[in-house]
Amino acid sequence: MREAYHVELEDLAANLADMSLQAAAAMKKATQALLEADLSLAEQVIGDDQKIDDARAENEEKAYALLALQAPVATDLRTVLAVIHAAESLERMGDLALHVAKAARRRHPQATLPEPVRKYFAEMGELDVRLAEKVADVIKSRDVEAARALEEEDDRVDEIHRHLFTVIMDKDWEHGVAAAVDITLLGRFYERFADHAVSVGKRMVFVATGKMPGYAHDEDL
Repeated sequence: MREAYHVELEDLAANLADMSLQAAAAMKKATQALLEADLSLAEQVIGDDQKIDDARAENEEKAYALLALQAPVATDLRTVLAVIHAAESLERMGDLALHVAKAARRRHPQATLPEPVRKYFAEMGELDVRLAEKVADVIKSRDVEAARALEEEDDRVDEIHRHLFTVIMDKDWEHGVAAAVDITLLGRFYERFADHAVSVGKRMVFVATGKMPGYAHDEDL
């Protein structure tokens, strides 16, 4: 019985890691759609978002069933609780990729991003995808140091996000208010995606150590 129970716990972790990879794939496609005004890719992200939502619901259902039927303690309890919280963050990451894809679709066939900011969004997209992929590895390995290292790439996303404000507020900005609004919203989507990845990493540190780490970002993610 206990062996079957631990298999279920491992399945939960595997499903959670798969959610993170789905979020990574969604952001990769959404960024490409944004940069290339690719309507087909944007539609793929929009159409696939329900899969991430369904995965969250399935993981939560299984986690609550384990809480009710097995009454886990110690590390096992932390694992189940982490799955519940992390699944929510990973679903939000999928939603943020969805918002990027919808922005690309809304402006199609025109490009959403003016040339001066394209390189920043390309880099944020790469960082977000890499973070989500690393989160999948952390979920499977429960490597505390790897989880803590997520913060470094998140810092770079934050740095780019802040820099975007200086670009659109510059007196030489010539691309209008609508573009500035798009950039502000899109920058926030990428910044929040990275924050949620770090939040999942924190949950994995909690599983391994029993303590939530005090990263530089201590606000509610």
